[in-house]
Amino acid sequence: MEVLFYHLQGQSLEQTLPTLLERTLQRGWKATIRASSAERLKALDDHLWTYADDSFLPHGPEDDSQAESFPITLTLSDARLNGADVCFAVDGAPLPETDGWTRAVLIFDGADADVLDQARRQWRDVKAKGLTATYWQQSAEGRWEQKA
Repeated sequence: MEVLFYHLQGQSLEQTLPTLLERTLQRGWKATIRASSAERLKALDDHLWTYADDSFLPHGPEDDSQAESFPITLTLSDARLNGADVCFAVDGAPLPETDGWTRAVLIFDGADADVLDQARRQWRDVKAKGLTATYWQQSAEGRWEQKA
C-alpha cells in the first residue's frame, strides 16, 4: 500500500476532497472516506452532493443497503464495503489497517496542532512498516507540492 500525506494549508477539506475524489474515480478506482465521527461523515455526505452546481460525486454511507455498489463510501470503520482501492482518512481518522488497499491518503489540517502531531506519528509508523510514503503540502496558491 502506498500512503500519501496531504497537509492542508489555506484550503479546507471541503475545498480539497472533491478534487481528489474526482481524480480517483477518473482512474477507475473506488474510494472510501473514513472520518472520526458520525457527525463529520454526515456533513461530508451533504457536501459531496452540493459542492458544485454542475457536478456531484456518487457516494453513500456504509449503513446504506446498497453501499457495496457505491463508487465512494463513507465510513467510521476500516471496511472496504465497495472493494475500494483508496482510503481517504480525514479529520484525525486512523489509516486503514487491513490489507488490499492500493493507496491510503491521510488529509490533515496543518493549523490543528493535535492533528499535526498525530500525522507525524502516523508518518513514523508508516515508514517503520516499510511502506512507501509521500508528503504533500499546499502552496499559497493551493497547489500540491511534494516535500518528501
